[in-house]
Amino acid sequence: MKELLQTQMMNHLWEIQLKGGYINDEDVKRLAHQFNLSETEVEGVVSFYHFFHRKPTGKYTIYLNNSIVADIKGFSRIKETLERETGAVFGSVDRTGTFGLFLTPCIGLSDQEPSALINFYPFTNLNAIKIKDIIASLKKGADPAAICDTPAVNIRYSPQGSKSFFFKEFIDGKKWDAAKSQPSLPKYVICNADEGEPGTFKDRVLMQTQAKSLIEGMLICGYTIGSEYGIIYLRGEYRWLKSKLEDAIQEYRNSGLLGRECGGIKGFNFDIRVQMGAGSYVCGEETALLESLEGKRGEPRTKWFFPVEKGYLQQPTVINNVETFCAAARIIEMGTEEYLSLGIPGSPGVKLLSVSGDCKIPGIYEIELGMTVAELLELCEAEDPYYIQVSGPSGECISIKEKYRRISMLDLLARKDIRCGGAFMIFNKQRDLVKVLLNFTEFFKSESCGICTPCRAGNFIIQRKLERLDNGLANEKDLEELKNWGMIMKNTSRCGLGKTATNSLIYAMDKFHSYFSSKLDKEFNGLNLKFDIEAATKEYEKYKI
Repeated sequence: MKELLQTQMMNHLWEIQLKGGYINDEDVKRLAHQFNLSETEVEGVVSFYHFFHRKPTGKYTIYLNNSIVADIKGFSRIKETLERETGAVFGSVDRTGTFGLFLTPCIGLSDQEPSALINFYPFTNLNAIKIKDIIASLKKGADPAAICDTPAVNIRYSPQGSKSFFFKEFIDGKKWDAAKSQPSLPKYVICNADEGEPGTFKDRVLMQTQAKSLIEGMLICGYTIGSEYGIIYLRGEYRWLKSKLEDAIQEYRNSGLLGRECGGIKGFNFDIRVQMGAGSYVCGEETALLESLEGKRGEPRTKWFFPVEKGYLQQPTVINNVETFCAAARIIEMGTEEYLSLGIPGSPGVKLLSVSGDCKIPGIYEIELGMTVAELLELCEAEDPYYIQVSGPSGECISIKEKYRRISMLDLLARKDIRCGGAFMIFNKQRDLVKVLLNFTEFFKSESCGICTPCRAGNFIIQRKLERLDNGLANEKDLEELKNWGMIMKNTSRCGLGKTATNSLIYAMDKFHSYFSSKLDKEFNGLNLKFDIEAATKEYEKYKI
């Protein structure tokens, strides 16, 4: 596959990062010369991604997940234990240069929290004793690859489900048709394996168990649109899955199913490579992903063209996620008639859901569309559910009062069903709703690319407003301003991140109005009801490190 030189930028940066633990000034100069770019341009790419560092990150680089599900499963205890056992403070490296501790939001293991990555290998279901054993082994020279966990694959089916193993509610044939009709060549097939939405991990399970279905789905797409090139854009957090995917690709090459004249079909050439992302939620947006694939900062493009018109390298490109490509392979195998027999009229098929939080049986659920939220909560044995976050922080929150709503693709005026992107996070009555929303806001503030002002400033302002609410200092005007800022971001942000970042907040304020009212400073006498000494001294403490 011949591609422009700069498309290899991410691979070079990964190589340097993994070899030396960071990217130094000489590396930046060398890459600038190699790719005929300015040093500032290279610096811009390096600084965009969480997993590229300009300072040493230690022999063992540890990323601890700080998403909201990790938080309710014991994140604080694990964080304290890691700092005590390694002698490092989060955000830095210990004095010997052995351990570097960093936080990261969601690593696709929400059903096995608390979890962490050590040199990008997964460690799950952590507790204080397990942390002590892991750090002791590393101090003795153990290889993280040898002592890491293989994340469990927790799959369950709804009682009326097909047990057909993974296929989606429908395949968006519009993209494939549009790409097929484009006269320009070459065309590209891109798999978006960058599921960064906290609480979502279905694509991780698919790649663990159904890598061949993914390859077959991309092959089918390539044949349909007339493409010879496929790329799997794999999120940095799933680096430990890269070799598994490449082994599956090589097996297909060896069998003659990838490469020249795939499967003996004359004139049909198609091959696939894996491209690593490097830790950026916004790269889940398809045009940002394209920029990243081209070796640039992963900033969303101005939407002059659809990717099927001008996508990767300005050529016609189909971008679908892992679930969709796997679904394409399964639907062809099973037949459309059987597929259409499942689900409900107007919304046939099944859906994969990542279920986590306050329930006894977290994991992946394959449900038949039309199932109610109440049925799903019963299946996963939810524990006193009160607040349910659907489709991750950018999705919709619902209260337990809405448990009889169906999960489907229908959006009828008389009965509004829930369109779910693939995640259900369940919270019981003991969870503080403002704490949950603060975690979401911190996530969006951190992940915003910063290119448009409503998103960059809006997330910051909303976080400050929520902190006032959490501290008992907010009044009705603050609630009104929270909503106003939410609407400003929704209407004026450049990409989906900014447009959806306040979805949960706005829904929550409508559905849990009495809760928000109870948090207000009704007298509003200006007294500081809650003083957080840790937050007040946080910036000062940074300089002591």
